[in-house]
Amino acid sequence: MEGGKPSLALVYQAIQALYHDPDPAGKERASVWLGELQRSMYAWEISDQLLQLKQDVESCYFAAQTMKMKIQTSFYELPTETHNALRDSLLSHIQNLKDLSPIIVTQLALAIADLALQMASWKGSVHTLIEKYNSDVTSMPFLIEILTVLPEEVHSRSLRIGANRRTEIIEDLAFYSSTVVTLLTSCVEKTGSDEKMFIKVFRCLGSWFNLGVLDSNFMASNQLLMVLFQVLQRDETSTNLHEAASDCVCSALYAIENVDTNVALALQLFQGVLTLETAYHMAVAREDLDKVLNYCRIFTELCETFLETTVRSPGQGMGDLRTLELLLICAGHPQYEVVEISFNFWYRLGEHLYKINDAALNGLFRPYIQRLLHCLARHCQLDPDHDGIPEDSDDFGEFRMRVSDLVKDVIFLVGSMECFSQLYSTLKEGNPSWEVTEAVLFIMAAIAKSVDPENNPTLSEVLQQVVLLPENVHVAVRFTSIELVGEMSEVVDRNPRFLDPVLSYLMKGLREKPLASAAAKAIHNICSVCRDHMTQHFQGLLDIARALDSFALSTEAAVGLLKGTALVLARLPLEKIAECLSDLCAVQVLALKKLLAEESRNGKSADPTVWLDRLAVIFRHTNPIVENGQSHPCQKVIQEIWPVLSQTLNTHQADNRIVERCCRCLRFAVRCVGKGSASLLQPLVTQMVSVYQVYPHSCFLYLGSILVDEYGMEEGCRQGLLDMLQVGLCACPPSQLLEQQNGLRNHPDTVDDLFRLATSRFVQRSPITLLSSSIIVHIIQCAIAATSLDHRDANCSVMKFVRDLIHSGVANDHEEDFEVRKRLIGQALEQHGQQLVAQLMHSCCFCLPPYTLPDVAEVLWELMVFQRSTFCRWLEHALKGLPKETSGGAMTVTHKQLTDFHKQVTSAEECKQVCWAIREFTRLFR
Repeated sequence: MEGGKPSLALVYQAIQALYHDPDPAGKERASVWLGELQRSMYAWEISDQLLQLKQDVESCYFAAQTMKMKIQTSFYELPTETHNALRDSLLSHIQNLKDLSPIIVTQLALAIADLALQMASWKGSVHTLIEKYNSDVTSMPFLIEILTVLPEEVHSRSLRIGANRRTEIIEDLAFYSSTVVTLLTSCVEKTGSDEKMFIKVFRCLGSWFNLGVLDSNFMASNQLLMVLFQVLQRDETSTNLHEAASDCVCSALYAIENVDTNVALALQLFQGVLTLETAYHMAVAREDLDKVLNYCRIFTELCETFLETTVRSPGQGMGDLRTLELLLICAGHPQYEVVEISFNFWYRLGEHLYKINDAALNGLFRPYIQRLLHCLARHCQLDPDHDGIPEDSDDFGEFRMRVSDLVKDVIFLVGSMECFSQLYSTLKEGNPSWEVTEAVLFIMAAIAKSVDPENNPTLSEVLQQVVLLPENVHVAVRFTSIELVGEMSEVVDRNPRFLDPVLSYLMKGLREKPLASAAAKAIHNICSVCRDHMTQHFQGLLDIARALDSFALSTEAAVGLLKGTALVLARLPLEKIAECLSDLCAVQVLALKKLLAEESRNGKSADPTVWLDRLAVIFRHTNPIVENGQSHPCQKVIQEIWPVLSQTLNTHQADNRIVERCCRCLRFAVRCVGKGSASLLQPLVTQMVSVYQVYPHSCFLYLGSILVDEYGMEEGCRQGLLDMLQVGLCACPPSQLLEQQNGLRNHPDTVDDLFRLATSRFVQRSPITLLSSSIIVHIIQCAIAATSLDHRDANCSVMKFVRDLIHSGVANDHEEDFEVRKRLIGQALEQHGQQLVAQLMHSCCFCLPPYTLPDVAEVLWELMVFQRSTFCRWLEHALKGLPKETSGGAMTVTHKQLTDFHKQVTSAEECKQVCWAIREFTRLFR
């Protein structure tokens, strides 16, 4: 912190302000100042002093939290000789503050655990802690808290202790695990009925189960397991204790995922969980939803654990199908939250059976799935007194969406046609209430697409009946029936006689506010699937598009309607397309002109994004088939619209959001007509360059790469496009991004679009232009720095640029400039190769998430193919530069691991071997 170490009084004052200042601005200032303090070196000493003073809960909590944070993120700041003193100090603090507040004890326990994991000199930490505190009853709660968080922190993302240290710690914890269980057992025996201690013991045991270090044979005969099930069987168990016991059983079940190697414990847990059915019924009778949910979690975890056994040997031993019965009992509970817990299991069961593809096996599980579907249909029913349409944004709406997804995944076991017919017969033969009808239609909509539409009389009958629904049925039934019609668009396509009645039905819905968006979505589906049949209705679609804002549509539904209209427009005869496209765009263009006119009159800026988005979707989906030699029918329309788009872009050039929408619109316009937009190129590039020099929006770079894609091979366009990149690099040069603090991190979109443009134009089409230019040094330096950027798109574009650049010197494509390319890339790598490899290795180990590693592997592979012997030297030098020890003194990487990795990479015969080697190697640093 600037100005040196602050006084304790000042720190205390800031903490008080953080918690008690009535002025939000005062709280915010205190928060920022304390955040700076936590990042400074003074935080260690000040936290220690605050904990010693023990002035109040707030200051002690801040200090304990700071200690934990510093140990997690800044442990390297402390010299090795201070580690023992820090450990002793923390143990002293937790002892002195054990009665002040449980959350302070937890923060200090986390600090001690994180220290133990990083401090290599603290051998057998579990043993020393148990030795020190197990004879003192008052110390037992914090001892168990430390023993609970220690296994949890082993895989914490906040700690980069590396695979070697992690393996060492797990082996150490496994060695002492039986000592911990024995301690927990004696705690239960000594405390009798102390509920808080039981909760702590179960949490701790669950934590050790989760780490997977407990001996399963030792646990199978352990008294704690018996106590767990006794607690869960007892009707009078409190909610908190019940939850802790349930969590522990779920952790135990998860830990024995590999049932065959944990048979004794698996059997104990299997039999134990089956005894809980009576307790479940008792919880239902008492309307104790918390306990019901806990039991359902346990039953689901049981089914997940024994899934493979159940599929391999259904009905035998631990493949006993009573497990599925337990889940179906839960599915019968009136609250939908209960059945929802089991969804992942049913999905996984469906996936397993689909892969095995055995008709006899499917037949065995079919009755269970049928019963599940029956329960789901009932759970999807709205309340009888529900008004209006079904909501999709509340919890129940999201549940229904998940039901829809699950039904689609498991329907093959029942047969979609059979299920669809059965559902329809319940509507046809009975006289169900509106909420039952709506739920059945909802499930039918989920499976309609998976029913074969070919000559299917049931589907035709359903469609006929739905469009005849009277207007006085409940609005929710009409809403869901409209969704069902939209899902049956393939039936309409096979049976064009339904098109008129279906469109007439949907038009009625479009005119009613609550049904409008659903009807629009259904019309969009019909347009997408029945494009050819819909051409005769194009005038009707055009009328809807002209009156779009007279309907009560969501933004998404309005855009969907225009998309459907554009898809049909593209199927019209070529000579009609230009006029119809002009008509379709006219409403949007007039609205934009009106906004621009108002702006010039009153100087107020109005938002044009709605109209730009609508134009964009029209251009994007108007893709007629144009034969060679024919002029593109959309070309004239886009030329007419250009002045309005150009003026809109100029007017809003300072507003990144609107400029992005303009660029998106132009991008689809250019893609729509391809080479036909050549007349736009000069004015468009000129305008982009002039605006970019003042407001360097990254979307211009992206639009630039689209222009390059379309025109890069056109001789007359090359110079203009080259100038565009030069301007792009000058207005927002790589050197500027590198000089700014966090410049790359703060502008990932610019990095993404800049390298996408550089790749698409220069590397893929004319690498020599780039390699010979003065900007190559800057762009390579920027690329090297940007390899550490943890941003999916930006990182991908940077890696692709580097890979493709090097590859252009590897791929001998028999072009006369190959030798020149190879020489220029060789010169660039001579200057930057070592730095590139070192940066890539550092980024892999310390900056990048695992999903980016295949991209890194491709760059290393290209480097190796280009210059294997030099690359071997670069890699060796890069590996020597990596830290061999953690700040806590633990070995990060051994000499053998370094040489093995070097050998694996340099002797690889294909790129994926390099990728596997990097994946394994980088775990040593995570």
